[in-house]
Amino acid sequence: MFFELPFEIPHLLIWLLVLPLVGAIMTLFMGGDRQKYAKYVAGIFSAATMILSMVLLFTEDLSIYNENFAWIETAGLKMSFILEVDGLSILMVFLTGLLLFLVTLFSAREKDKPNYFFTLILAMGVGLMGVYMSADYFLFYIMWEVTLIPMFFMISWFGGPRRHYAAIKFFIYTHVASLVMLIGIFALVFQAAGSGIADFSFAAVLGGTFGTTFQILVFGLLFFGFAVKMPIVPFHTWLPDAHTEAPTAGSVLLAGVMLKMGSYGIIRICLEVLPEGAEYWQPIMIFIGILAMIYGAYACIAQKDLKKMVAFSSISHMGMVMIAMGCLSDVGIQLAIFQMFAHGLISAVLFMVCGMVGHNVGTREIPLLGGLAGKVPVLAAFMMFGFMASLGLPPLVGFIAEFGIIFAFYDYATSIDMAWLIVFCLLSLMLTAGYYLWAMQRSMFGRLTDKIDLSHIHDVNRPEAIALGVLCGLIALFGLWPDLALGYIEDYAVQLASSLAVV
Repeated sequence: MFFELPFEIPHLLIWLLVLPLVGAIMTLFMGGDRQKYAKYVAGIFSAATMILSMVLLFTEDLSIYNENFAWIETAGLKMSFILEVDGLSILMVFLTGLLLFLVTLFSAREKDKPNYFFTLILAMGVGLMGVYMSADYFLFYIMWEVTLIPMFFMISWFGGPRRHYAAIKFFIYTHVASLVMLIGIFALVFQAAGSGIADFSFAAVLGGTFGTTFQILVFGLLFFGFAVKMPIVPFHTWLPDAHTEAPTAGSVLLAGVMLKMGSYGIIRICLEVLPEGAEYWQPIMIFIGILAMIYGAYACIAQKDLKKMVAFSSISHMGMVMIAMGCLSDVGIQLAIFQMFAHGLISAVLFMVCGMVGHNVGTREIPLLGGLAGKVPVLAAFMMFGFMASLGLPPLVGFIAEFGIIFAFYDYATSIDMAWLIVFCLLSLMLTAGYYLWAMQRSMFGRLTDKIDLSHIHDVNRPEAIALGVLCGLIALFGLWPDLALGYIEDYAVQLASSLAVV
């Protein structure tokens, strides 16, 4: 850490929940003529949330920000309101605060019921912050479900022509998966309690004793619940539909931080608590990761909608997170977390530019586009930057994340005398470069299109440029200086890997 703040903010983690909650309530009641001020209120509260999340990055000892309050206590149950931040969650908390403010800024032109629109954005911020800071299983599950409700209404109220279908599909898939996850959570808590009080805190469950068979079965329940959120193939079909129909702000938060809830849960609960289950499920995790990488990249080539192509690319990139976690090594876990962070930054740029193409040009259909770089040069530049970052161009953050994952996977593959598996990673990278370059060529370069009306077309406005500029700057910064992010993760990854290695 190159700089440490000389002070601490009392109850900082509480404020990270309270600020977006208060902002959401205030914007909700700004109806009528006051709707035009909703974006300013949302901007103030989201900016304050972002600033407080940044404070954590300059804190040497994160344990000073620890909240623990008794919540529900009965004769046999103990549920507490516990908030903590460590090497696994700190980057995701920062990313949530950052994107919460940037999507608010990016959506400054929103005219359709802006008070409801910004209420839903801030409400998502409450749930996401809660998931990444919770240290009690009951609170974790409540916050997990909280994220579903505003995203459902974001898609259903402000989405595209098939928004109701996409919203219901999103809710059914993710909610059913979370119910399976809940069964696994109950099994963990009550098994750890034995004949004593069922304490839902992470620390209490982590200290429990679990047999091998129990670990294998419960790992499967939890893994399914979390992996559908990532999502895994074949339970991925909700994601392209949700992204295609969601407004840009919804897509940015969904891809940037909401998908990461799945991989976060696998690391936080499955790997931390059930090491023997992780060892048993390791080959399955590797297989699922390879399948997602190849399938997602291959499906991108067939897409005609820019936004749907980027949605399938998220499946491919989250597949890389899966194989990195599946390595069960310190490098694998560290780079899995780093890839979660890197993909959050990059996917935010990608969905912003895709949303702007649809809004500014009137269509996202690649065959209808062409030669737009001369008409919207700034938008074309941001799109090229995002595509290059996503395909892993050095020295951007995507290259560091993907190169590290390939290194970790190669180390794992050689340890089991199957080094040839690295071919699948290389094939995924080749396909990724192919579909991005092909889409860029057809949409922005070549002959100017004559299939759509370009009389109303306009380039990036100032709020959009600021939001995209900040994200692109961070993509370059963490690509050139990855230790800025890896330094927060390293100790946690080494400690977790060492606990897995002793199994």
